[in-house]
Amino acid sequence: MTEPIPPVLLERPEPGIALLRLNRPQATNALSLELQTLLAGHFAELADNPEVRCIVLTGGDQVFAAGGDIGSMAGVGAIDIYQRHTERLWAPIQHCPKPVIAAVCGYAYGGGCELAMLADLIVAGRSARFAQPEIRIGIMPGIGGTQRLVRAVGKAKAMRMALTGAPISAEEAWVAGLVSEVVDDHQVLAHSLQLARNIAAMPPLAAEQIKEVILAGMDAPLEAALALERKANALLFASRDQKEGMQAFLDKRTPRFEGR
Repeated sequence: MTEPIPPVLLERPEPGIALLRLNRPQATNALSLELQTLLAGHFAELADNPEVRCIVLTGGDQVFAAGGDIGSMAGVGAIDIYQRHTERLWAPIQHCPKPVIAAVCGYAYGGGCELAMLADLIVAGRSARFAQPEIRIGIMPGIGGTQRLVRAVGKAKAMRMALTGAPISAEEAWVAGLVSEVVDDHQVLAHSLQLARNIAAMPPLAAEQIKEVILAGMDAPLEAALALERKANALLFASRDQKEGMQAFLDKRTPRFEGR
């Protein structure tokens, strides 16, 4: 009997890089509980794997993720939704110490947009569309689509997206600050992997500290955030990679970073 294909696929295209593919094409990659559980498990394992230095998350050539699995929510009540505690499933993604790149083609709607916003970099194809359309079915974003969105694009744009449910284009998302880069659709994955390759070549301790301090400092007072930055910078001077990086610079050679 043929084994069913899981809704999340893990690939290791080259050393230092993990590629996660959402794989429910028949359901436009709707974020079922099974998919979310598998995705959380992969992120938890990759976070602890010292061989992984960067993670790329994609949904495919036609769609990233078209939102939550409405069929599993239509007939349930508030307590059931609360007790699902989907925030626990998303926590390994939110708290992943490794840099994460979302490679987005097509729709990133609802939960798909919220998932993309958990990435540190979003590479969008020109066909990409981002939306929080939950209001159109009588609910609202529930996994970051109001809070992360307003931090990414500001109040005016976030209000328009959340109150109308209307999508924005990849170009609009880039102008608003939601995505990092816009490229042709056929280049999205290759460009994302090249970014991951560049990041994976960097000292992983420095990359993790940069991510941690930027995220922790975003909502902190400036003086507190600057204190975090100073201490993290000083901490890196205890690493072998700092010694290697500076010596390689002086020797005019390519450094070899080990994550120590």
